[in-house]
Amino acid sequence: MTITAEKPTTAATGRPPVRRRRRSLVTWVRGGGLGALLFLLPMLVVFTAFSWYPIAESVVMSFQQTNLVTAPVFVGLDNFRTVLTDPLLWTAVRNTLWFALLALLLGYPVPLVAAVLMSEVRRFRGLYSALAYLPVVIPPVVAVLLWKFFYDAGPTGVFNTVLRAVGLGPLPWLQDSSTAMASLVMEATWAAAGGTVIIYLAALTSVSPDLYEAAEIDGASVWRKIWHVTLPQLRGVLLITFILQIIGTAQVFLEPFLFTSGGPAHATTTILLLIYDYAFAGTLGGDYGSATALSVLLALVLAVFSAVYFRLTRSWGTL
Repeated sequence: MTITAEKPTTAATGRPPVRRRRRSLVTWVRGGGLGALLFLLPMLVVFTAFSWYPIAESVVMSFQQTNLVTAPVFVGLDNFRTVLTDPLLWTAVRNTLWFALLALLLGYPVPLVAAVLMSEVRRFRGLYSALAYLPVVIPPVVAVLLWKFFYDAGPTGVFNTVLRAVGLGPLPWLQDSSTAMASLVMEATWAAAGGTVIIYLAALTSVSPDLYEAAEIDGASVWRKIWHVTLPQLRGVLLITFILQIIGTAQVFLEPFLFTSGGPAHATTTILLLIYDYAFAGTLGGDYGSATALSVLLALVLAVFSAVYFRLTRSWGTL
């Protein structure tokens, strides 16, 4: 009697499992791997020279005391201790969180509402899209200086003149700590909303008209169509733009730097502005080790937040 050993089978198909052959170097080259590597080589060189190497150098510099001229001195975690014990850090963190919250309340829904309204327009849609994107075309520094002129706290300032016409104002805008951050958020929303509007408009073109027709047959109103059709179809895009806005607002620098220089009374000092002050400005100028240490801490916090966010929302992007 001859006993034959049965071949192992998979539970799903009942067939023997297919063994994957390990690709040798010759097989990889014949399959076009070398050509693909040569094609990617210029991009890898550029990324290494201008992105990955500066990041690695910044991590090393965060453990050093250096003025970028003399030889650096290794100081271990001293730079991180200096940053974490600086009372101005927690003011900057609080201001950055406040800016992010205001930007979410104002800047996140505005592009979505504008895109939905423009998608319903039958005529001049291209003109409206161009007008919405126009602030993105204006150089950021020019836009900030223009709004700084509008924010003139005098009674003849542009915005105060408008408020006076309706019986309000004048407001101090940038000169008062209670209104300075909101003023920065309004300009930042105006400057950045156009790009997000275009993204939403592009995503809306992929929504099947049959879904809207079915909703109309069921007697759905405009708001119900938006809530039950438009928003679910844009779920993936909304999740991506949300995390991008969080990362962008956590790195806000241009508005507080040009509008208020962190004032009044540090009411608009943000994390990136504090990094700039460590490295280049004020009594802290030249402390490149502390500047890079705070940069590394910010990068770690954003990386952890992004990882947790995508982990929690990985199933939300699909219907």
